[in-house]
Amino acid sequence: MTAVTDTPSKSSKLPLLIGLVLGILAAGGGYVVSSGMSSSKSDSHEVSADHGGDHGDQTDAGSVTFVPLDPLLISINGDGASLLRFTAQLEVAPDQAATVAALRPRIIDVMNSYLRAVQPTDFANPNALPRLRANLLRRIEIVVGGGAVRDLLIMEFVLN
Repeated sequence: MTAVTDTPSKSSKLPLLIGLVLGILAAGGGYVVSSGMSSSKSDSHEVSADHGGDHGDQTDAGSVTFVPLDPLLISINGDGASLLRFTAQLEVAPDQAATVAALRPRIIDVMNSYLRAVQPTDFANPNALPRLRANLLRRIEIVVGGGAVRDLLIMEFVLN
């Protein structure tokens, strides 16, 4: 009798290695694109001085005035007694600064009312600060009137 030896052929690890390298490169490329690290993104938005670069809400540094708001110290109701220390400034057009400054007591009242109503569990959400900022800005725009306030800049947000 003849002995038939069936030796298993060694499978090549080359396809696995190529797939692994391509996967790592794809993941790295996705990270670079999503994080904004690629230089082509910033280069595409450069505008030369003789071309109009007006993009709506973007403003020059000289055409903006900041109206400081009084710091707020707000007790947050929950299981433990927590305090929120909040300081902000409003970005306004220079011709609207006096009008917005005159309405500061109403703005502070609206901010106090809203921040007191926020639940302590809402602060645990990673998107809490942008959401709070958007809600506060919307309420401030209602008090001041449309177009006077461009942005709400949060200077201090400390929860103890």
